Amino acid sequence: MHTPVTILTGFLGSGKTTLLNRAMRDPSMANTAVVINEFGEVGLDHMLAAQSDDTIMVLENGCLCCTVFGDLVTTLNNLYHQREDGAIPRFDHVVIETSGLADPSPLIQAFLSDPTLAGLYRIGAVVATVDAVNGPHTLDEHIESVRQVALADQILITKLDLVEPDKAKDAEASLTARLHRLNPAAKISRIDDPSFSLSVLRGDGFNAADANADARAWLNAAAYEQHAAHDHHHEHDGDHDHHHL
Repeated sequence: MHTPVTILTGFLGSGKTTLLNRAMRDPSMANTAVVINEFGEVGLDHMLAAQSDDTIMVLENGCLCCTVFGDLVTTLNNLYHQREDGAIPRFDHVVIETSGLADPSPLIQAFLSDPTLAGLYRIGAVVATVDAVNGPHTLDEHIESVRQVALADQILITKLDLVEPDKAKDAEASLTARLHRLNPAAKISRIDDPSFSLSVLRGDGFNAADANADARAWLNAAAYEQHAAHDHHHEHDGDHDHHHL
């Protein structure tokens, strides 16, 4: 049985680490292995950066956590085999926090084509965080941010509470419309919405029986890049829906 993986992406400062810190205390994240693949500007609460390569920390709610300093594929392979050998508690889901400066498509491709990963894991969800304060400027200036949004199937708007109250509604509407143009198929949520659930990090709502169905949405990541460079400055309605076939 392939273990489902959620890829958590989002530009530096967009709130990924804050979201993970919140998630790691939540009972719904029990039996989840969380893999951090960057040194962000904000460290996790658990002082993981002080640990050596592939050190796994088990949190009180049963969530496992490790930071990757080397090769992510090796780490995921090791995690799987340590679980099977009984060396670490059993986990039934993995969340990977990717580098805020990275285009996530190579990682997505690795799960589809790397023989080590493809036999053990499957992509359950790609989640992107977008900061309501700096997100519009980031999308203007950094093509990686555009790709993070375009390849996600769940987009979480963060930091709306930091927007001036009289401008918050317009800022949310403008950003939501832009994100929808970049990625018409994604579900867009506010992280401060009372109905928001951390279950998005568990990839809930995906068909676990069809391992290929989830992956197909991102198979055309390479094809998308040809359009991304052009649409970086010229967003066009409908240009982005072909990667969600």
